[in-house]
Amino acid sequence: MTSNPIRSILQTLALTVSFAGALLAPSTAAAQKPYSILSRWTVGGEGGWDYLTSDPKAHRLYITHGPRVEVLDTGSGKVVGSITGLKGTHGVALDETGKYGYISDGGANAVVVFDCGSLATLASIPAGTNPDGIVFEPVTKTVWAFNGRSNNATVIDTAQRKVIATIPLSGKPEFPVADGSGAVFANIESKNEIVRFDAAAKTITASWPLANCESPSGLAIDTSGHRLFAVCDGGKMAVVDANSGKTLANPAIGDGPDAARYDSAHKLAFSSNGGGTLTIIDAGKDSYPVLQNLATQRGARTMTLDSATGRIYLATATFGERPAATADNPRPRPAIVPGSFTVLVVGRE
Repeated sequence: MTSNPIRSILQTLALTVSFAGALLAPSTAAAQKPYSILSRWTVGGEGGWDYLTSDPKAHRLYITHGPRVEVLDTGSGKVVGSITGLKGTHGVALDETGKYGYISDGGANAVVVFDCGSLATLASIPAGTNPDGIVFEPVTKTVWAFNGRSNNATVIDTAQRKVIATIPLSGKPEFPVADGSGAVFANIESKNEIVRFDAAAKTITASWPLANCESPSGLAIDTSGHRLFAVCDGGKMAVVDANSGKTLANPAIGDGPDAARYDSAHKLAFSSNGGGTLTIIDAGKDSYPVLQNLATQRGARTMTLDSATGRIYLATATFGERPAATADNPRPRPAIVPGSFTVLVVGRE
């Protein structure tokens, strides 16, 4: 075949441009824009708050807020309803169908069942003292409430809506997660360890010390990568192998963390820090580098992730002056300014 010199020149130029473009093109990680605060939704009301829970399919956000649970539409940021008549809420767990929810009402020492459609309360199930962290386990269809003052876990059969086990713990439990395959994990804050449970047997199968981790609170899980992310005091996160319990890394985070989340779509781990930052970690690399420390707002220590949009929701408020310490209350908390309770919406533009 006779060669065409003009065609050869054009092909060479095309290859050169293509190669140069490949060299100049940013990597996927580098091309991602940084996170920022996209919106601030004023919820108002009075009192403190604890955990947030997202329902991506229903576009709802559940926020525990003192003696009630606020329910927001994540499209508009508007409050669409509230679950009231409670005493001191901590967390909300949702079943896999999105039909029923479960509230750890620490002030009532109970788990409250509600209808996600109507927000009507359906049952109140006695738990231990001050149920705090709570999770739905999909294989056994049980709810696990971790009781912060009685140092045990209450296991509830959701079909019968009754307690089927109470499991003693070695110390004060904090946040739990489920791996979707029949295991539940929980931080033991007072012991600096993670405990693993067999949900079907309702027994502890392992207790793992956390390296370089003081007072672990928030916990997140990468189910496909078998990694746990525990946030700790002292500005550290513990990345733990969920099979062996070995601490693999201790990336730096902000002060005063209380919640962790993992974004499986982007392989990112998050720590919300009460000092006023959100730490974002690249969990796709073995070194777990910190990608960003986003300034949020003082008190924004709890959060949740919307897995459909990748957005993070944090709760906080404006604080007044801290009262003077007394013998009965040596570490008083500052007063919350009434009406200032707010949700921060964080994402990429």
